[in-house]
Amino acid sequence: MKITLISFDNWGLNKHIATTLKQRGHEVHHIDFHSFSYQYPNVLHKVYNFFLKTFFKKNIKNIYYGREIIKKLNSFGQKQDIILTIKGDFIDPKYLNDLKEFTTKSIGFFNDNTYRCPKIKRVIPCFDEVYSFEKEDCQTYGLRFAPNWIYSQKPETKPEFKYDIFNISSKDKRLNTLLKIAKDLKSKNIRYKFMVLDKDTSAQSEDIEYFHTKIPLEEMTQLITASKTLLDINRHGQKGLTFRVFESLGLEKKLITTNPEIKTYDFYNPNNILVIDEENPNVPVEFFTNEYEKLPEALYYKYTLEGWVDQVVFGKTI
Repeated sequence: MKITLISFDNWGLNKHIATTLKQRGHEVHHIDFHSFSYQYPNVLHKVYNFFLKTFFKKNIKNIYYGREIIKKLNSFGQKQDIILTIKGDFIDPKYLNDLKEFTTKSIGFFNDNTYRCPKIKRVIPCFDEVYSFEKEDCQTYGLRFAPNWIYSQKPETKPEFKYDIFNISSKDKRLNTLLKIAKDLKSKNIRYKFMVLDKDTSAQSEDIEYFHTKIPLEEMTQLITASKTLLDINRHGQKGLTFRVFESLGLEKKLITTNPEIKTYDFYNPNNILVIDEENPNVPVEFFTNEYEKLPEALYYKYTLEGWVDQVVFGKTI
């Protein structure tokens, strides 16, 4: 089949979808519009875009992304069997409708929710099928549910752990929760490494390591591998499971999370997953004592990228 993946691949995770599809023998194009660079020609264009966004719900960058994507599709010269778009809310709806002329089926997937990204609501009608990782959005807007996926590989040998718990994130409203958790861990002599991306180069803390440029995915994976347990702090208003959860499944690591929604998933195991209160976090030392309990192979496959592709791209029931 001829399949095109369109995505804003800012963390380099979506490229694994294209690789998986190619390994199955499909002819695959990946249009990563995160690589598209738009520059305002002058200050007037920036002011004009402010008025577009404020009064007409339009954005010059979203229009630019759409135009460049259509150019790419035109260059392929052949109609695609499937076009899968991730983060389609970053693209002007006109061009999402236009791209349907280039494919037999147009699929959208969102791993943000409409609470944080309300523009998702306006682009839902632009696709033939729409999947979301947020169960509430699926119920409200009649979407199909699909979580994120495992992209990391099971370890061949048991690694040496430098830390009991690790977290890497961007500086946002979750920082206060992270500081509370760090305080709790420090009081119990639990080894941890917390890293926060912050453009403010003056930021300093005894409990958190600030960094100022994005870390490559490969380096981040090494840091994750060196930790026995991963920490996941969900954003306010978001119940869908982050990639941190699926990193823990893929690497067979325990997880500590502030998202109680995880208890509704079939892989939830209190031996492997600890849900804590973000206001008053309490991580018992005993949680680190027992070994990780592996998932049954069929259940594990359901959450792999291969299982995700079966479900989202090819419509199979997993």
